[in-house]
Amino acid sequence: MKKVVLAYSGGLDTSCIVRWLKDKGYQVICFVADLGQGLGKGEDLDAIEERAEAAGASEVYIKDLQDEFVEDFCMPALKANAIYEGKYLLATALGRPLIAKHLVQIAHKEKADAIAHGCTGKGNDQVRFEVTAGILDSKLEVLAPVRIWEFKSREEEIEYAKAHSIPIDVSKKKPYSIDRNIWGVSIEAGVLEDLDVEPPDDAYLITKSPSHMSSYPKYLDIYFEKGVPKKIDGKSQKLKNLISYLNEVGGAHGVGRVDSVENRLVGIKSREIYEAPAATILHLAHKDLESVVLDRELAHFKEIVTLKYSELIYFGLWYAPLKKALDGFIEATQSQVTGSIRVKLSKGSCSVVGRKSTHSLYKKELSTYGKGDKFDQKLAEGFIKLWGLPYKK
Repeated sequence: MKKVVLAYSGGLDTSCIVRWLKDKGYQVICFVADLGQGLGKGEDLDAIEERAEAAGASEVYIKDLQDEFVEDFCMPALKANAIYEGKYLLATALGRPLIAKHLVQIAHKEKADAIAHGCTGKGNDQVRFEVTAGILDSKLEVLAPVRIWEFKSREEEIEYAKAHSIPIDVSKKKPYSIDRNIWGVSIEAGVLEDLDVEPPDDAYLITKSPSHMSSYPKYLDIYFEKGVPKKIDGKSQKLKNLISYLNEVGGAHGVGRVDSVENRLVGIKSREIYEAPAATILHLAHKDLESVVLDRELAHFKEIVTLKYSELIYFGLWYAPLKKALDGFIEATQSQVTGSIRVKLSKGSCSVVGRKSTHSLYKKELSTYGKGDKFDQKLAEGFIKLWGLPYKK
């Protein structure tokens, strides 16, 4: 009997996949990755394990990967200022290569022949799982049951689950497709597929609507060390806890909502709703700190690298050679990115209102128009003549 390691979420699709693969003659080992999606609150880990076993899994691995996720995946993206098409903070895209990495590791441990996932044929995640697996171990087979199985609707899957006594909660049909981790939430489908419809309040999970926001602004002082956030309001926090806190306080002020039509890797456009309070706050603060400490040429060139780096993450090329090469450049840019940024959260917005850094390249005596001005304005005439010389007729 062939062994397969399945990326298991506990939902209808992956639970049906367990039984479907077993019916095809596979021994199915499930892997549940906790990336901070709320496991243990709305969904009990024990219940997920029991559901996998009821569906036919021979073994269930459950791993808390939150620390690895924020340190080894979210932080490189933050240092790179990686935002796909200027809107998407890449929460789901960052999680997939980590899950795939552990799928491959478990497959090696269990001497499995294949790994499997529950992605559809029109999404980006199938690419991220399969390309990552191919880079890490090209000999492993990758199975994608949703692309080939006989079920044509959710209702048919529900009947299949009932017939095999798989304990799925189907009392309410979820109107949206949701993926969540500690870095953000991705929401699609349902009424959101109509581009002319405003997202209903029930589409959002972690951010408050304007009618429920606090009328008082919230100020935060975020301290970075070499590009990594270390403290909030002078208090050191473990990275995972710092991000969780910013999600809570940012969400309470409605920060981090995005309504986007983006270009998927497979060639179609899709409407995506995102919530990422912590990521939004940290990206804004980090980029602003860079504006203080990076020189002009480095800052401008980094913008070019940022664009490509964002695409590589989105396209599932986390372990590609170019991504590794760009990591070296980005890490070098962070040596002076140390200092504090004060942000103001108010009614859905986040703005920078203060900056401090011992590495600041801002010199008040050169910028001021008041007393203490040390800028020799007479030098400007010669500079302008030389600068414009190639363009004179």
